[in-house]
Amino acid sequence: MLDATFSVKPGKFNFFCFVGMTNTTKLPYGEDFNEFRSRLAAHATLTARPARDSQNHVPLGRLGKLRTPLQLVVHLMAEKSALNVPPAADVARLAISALARYREPCHWRSIFEITATLVPFATLWALACAAVHFGYWELSFLFGLPAAGFLVRLFMIQHDCGHGSFFRYRPANDWLGRFLGVLTLTPYDDWRRAHAIHHANSGHLDRRGIGDIDTLTVCEFQALPVWARLRYRLYRHPFVMFGLGSAYQFLFRHRLPISSGRGGWHAWISAMATNLAIAVSATTLIWFIGIRPFLIVHLPIALLAGAVGIWLFYVQHQFEDTFWAHGREWNFPEASLRGSSYYDLPAILRWFTANIGVHHVHHLCSRIPYYRLPQTLRDNPDLRSVSRLTLLQSFRCVRLVLWDESCRRLVSFRDVRMRRVG
Repeated sequence: MLDATFSVKPGKFNFFCFVGMTNTTKLPYGEDFNEFRSRLAAHATLTARPARDSQNHVPLGRLGKLRTPLQLVVHLMAEKSALNVPPAADVARLAISALARYREPCHWRSIFEITATLVPFATLWALACAAVHFGYWELSFLFGLPAAGFLVRLFMIQHDCGHGSFFRYRPANDWLGRFLGVLTLTPYDDWRRAHAIHHANSGHLDRRGIGDIDTLTVCEFQALPVWARLRYRLYRHPFVMFGLGSAYQFLFRHRLPISSGRGGWHAWISAMATNLAIAVSATTLIWFIGIRPFLIVHLPIALLAGAVGIWLFYVQHQFEDTFWAHGREWNFPEASLRGSSYYDLPAILRWFTANIGVHHVHHLCSRIPYYRLPQTLRDNPDLRSVSRLTLLQSFRCVRLVLWDESCRRLVSFRDVRMRRVG
């Protein structure tokens, strides 16, 4: 059996192999990677991390076909190898540097993307409004359905602005993000801060609570009093999470930044400025078309788009083989690749969701514009095998509500109950 660790230093890719006694091989990064790959492939097996309740051994035959360090780290992450967390983190940092070349946005492409999204949204909104004016309410809902899809896409553009990846210049990103925040009912600056915290701590059991979906471990849930368990069950119920919860999030919670850790007076300025802009915009539209047509048109669009947005955020991290860890067991690269899904959607849904399904790559390198994320998969096809989740598979994630630290996977309430009975 082989136990191996890796470390990365500028200009060096170090491979430490332990077989009985310590043998150390240091290989220059670059031309000698083939030699390193051959040394790995020469060994029959690599001790694997426990997968659920069983021990697996990962064959290294395929390692002979790996041509780059990025392919290596993807293989190790996909196989969930027993390269312990710090060594795996060192190797995974190679992937971050390999993805850096995709970070540069194209201004003309960005302008085209915002135009191709904002103009159809405004057109569909106007058509829905006209349908209500002439008494065809049912037709307004027909126009509202794709309008909600374009509103989701506008939020994804706002999301890229928050990461500074849509334009090269921060003021351009920030002012476009603030404008879109009025349409998406989201205070941009406050959201950007919370979302940055989410990226920095995703999958960290000791740093939950800001910018993420509340997730308890099995032990934490069982230690709660009865009323608190009921509250958590209600919170995780699909009707509450994607129905009432999305309405509460976008219509009410974003209006007042009263949650703990929301950024002090900066959060209040962001929320109040957004609220003022929303009030002015809504009042102007109501002045021209009336409050009833405005609510009939815009409320369903906003609620549907909000529910889709919450769903996307949910399945990007709430899947069975996701990653959660405490303290030193946590590291950013592994949390990005294993703790974020590759949501492999049909082409039309990929377009409307602005490739947010390529979430593992996005978390690994958040400065990549969304329109360049598909290129990362084409150039590095091994990334398609990491944390892949299809549309059909994603529906099964709704029942997964608790993190089981013993088998390192998300489980349902029923799983916990059956294990306790057994």
